[in-house]
Amino acid sequence: MKELFIDLAKITLPATLVLYGMYLAVKSFLSKDFNQRLLELKAKDKEIISPIRLQAYERLTILMERLTPSNLLPRLNNNDLNVAIFQQLLLNEIKQEVSHNYSQQVYVSDEAWKAVKEAVDKLTSIVNESAATLNPEAPSVELAKKIFDFVLENDEDFTTKALSVLKNEVRTYF
Repeated sequence: MKELFIDLAKITLPATLVLYGMYLAVKSFLSKDFNQRLLELKAKDKEIISPIRLQAYERLTILMERLTPSNLLPRLNNNDLNVAIFQQLLLNEIKQEVSHNYSQQVYVSDEAWKAVKEAVDKLTSIVNESAATLNPEAPSVELAKKIFDFVLENDEDFTTKALSVLKNEVRTYF
């Protein structure tokens, strides 16, 4: 019985070692294959996502440029409007411009999106604060002047700050 057990061990032990060796070889091969496919998939994703991310930065840059007071006010100012109507027109334009670009936050960093949102919030605040100091029936040009004065007096360059964050990230990623 003891001899049978020893003979069985002589056969089983080498077979077990061979099977374990085969297991390690197959596992190693599959692991390498999996990692290679994962790298290929990431590279393909990068090919697809990189242009979309770059486009998001471009769109947010355009948004900031369009919302710069020196671009926004002349584009919307109409001498036939009063302060109250011009204020609403400005706020609606800001809201519309931003709403067209909400989806871009998916492709940019939290810091970049925060900078864009802060610029938009600051512009909205400036429009409202400036309008609050004027007679609602005054001509719209008064509100435009007040906004420009506010920006110049307070050295508010909020859109430039957001643009700087966007540009720095593009330089970093691309």
